[in-house]
Amino acid sequence: MRAPTGERLLLERGVVRAEIGSVGAVLCALSVDGVQLTEPVPAGEAPEFCNGVVLSPWPNRVRDARWMLDGAVQQLDITEPVRGGALHGLLQFAEYEVRERTAEAVTLGARIAPQHGWPFELDTWVRYEVVADGLTVTHGVENRATRSAPYAVGTHPYLRIGDVPITDLRLTVPASRFFEVDERMNPIAESPVDGTGADVRTPRPVGELDLDTAFGGLTLTPMAGEPDASVRGASAWLEAPDGRRLTLWQNADWGYVQVFTTQIFPKAGERVAAVAVEPMTAPPDALNSGQGLIWLEPGERWEGSWGLVYGA
Repeated sequence: MRAPTGERLLLERGVVRAEIGSVGAVLCALSVDGVQLTEPVPAGEAPEFCNGVVLSPWPNRVRDARWMLDGAVQQLDITEPVRGGALHGLLQFAEYEVRERTAEAVTLGARIAPQHGWPFELDTWVRYEVVADGLTVTHGVENRATRSAPYAVGTHPYLRIGDVPITDLRLTVPASRFFEVDERMNPIAESPVDGTGADVRTPRPVGELDLDTAFGGLTLTPMAGEPDASVRGASAWLEAPDGRRLTLWQNADWGYVQVFTTQIFPKAGERVAAVAVEPMTAPPDALNSGQGLIWLEPGERWEGSWGLVYGA
């Protein structure tokens, strides 16, 4: 019987180690010098709370699982019944094929076929590469339909710094705006973070945060060695009390971050605190708002990258 995460693919470079699952192209684990930097997906178990899964061809929710294309209603399958929406795209449970593999990198690919509410064929891929201080992830897509197609992508890692209690880590997200939501978690307004509980432009302990929030208006800081932030710009970071830092970076096409804090993340038979910091190319309900959507002409390709860097 197939494992819930499919084939587990080990990547290693020096003291950096990652495990990737072929189902959902899931990031099962990442560590540097033995320090766990993501919440691991145990072997033989399915990812809880979408842990590490690729969200394609849209991240987050589509309101009522419905959107408009050239004046015609497109009705997606409802995959979040409690809220009546379509959640996290079409590939969460898809088996990706291994297209390229080395000791340090793997490229996984999956086709999106035309289906309810999605009249397009897309070829998608994701490349994971362990680097000297962390992980670089590159997502790609090619439109194989005969008409222009929308696309967005995100991913859902839960971050940590070794055994430091999650609630003691301090989170910074240099974002000037956040998306207010209704009772079904659908966006209703994009508002300034000033004076709200969503203002994390200065470091705040994760234990003080109660967020399931998408952020825009990111002010990216160039990563070391980059002339500007368009190639690799820091979009969020966690700091431990001893000064260690885990930084999420994104390139210019990734204009949004979702932060989700929880006290009930399932782990070793218990419910514990966890924080997901999710890079996205578009905000929630982008198929309806159009915000952040990448439109691809027939035969057109796109690639964009994000990554994690660990250091003192």
